[in-house]
Amino acid sequence: MAFVPNIQAFCCHYTAQQSCAEGQGGLPADGFPANVTINRLACGGKLEVTMLLKAFENGADGVYMVGCPTDKCHNLMGSQRAAKRVAAVKKALAELGVEPERAAMFHLERGLHPEFVQAAQQMQETITALGPSPFKGGAQ
Repeated sequence: MAFVPNIQAFCCHYTAQQSCAEGQGGLPADGFPANVTINRLACGGKLEVTMLLKAFENGADGVYMVGCPTDKCHNLMGSQRAAKRVAAVKKALAELGVEPERAAMFHLERGLHPEFVQAAQQMQETITALGPSPFKGGAQ
């Protein structure tokens, strides 16, 4: 059986608003991978390191955050805070001997853009190449 990764996307409300408004039916038609789950946040600044780590604990093979461009954050510095927290998770993964590429940060403009779908496709490609998360152990 081919490996289908569990990918959790954490998205700023403002960045993902238009994409989420299309609903799960519209995104796959645009090429958004069906195995990527969108977790919508009021602001990227609400992202906590524990949320990303909990996603791994709950079976995610990869996690990523989609936030506003650093200089155009709707809530001023939320996107910058999110980027620092993703960087902390990447560092922790590396210290544990796990590929830091399993976590990523994307800064995208507001609205429905092909880049939103491309970020999901990029994570899909990266995580598929890396294989299952080592945190899963033998259970799949």
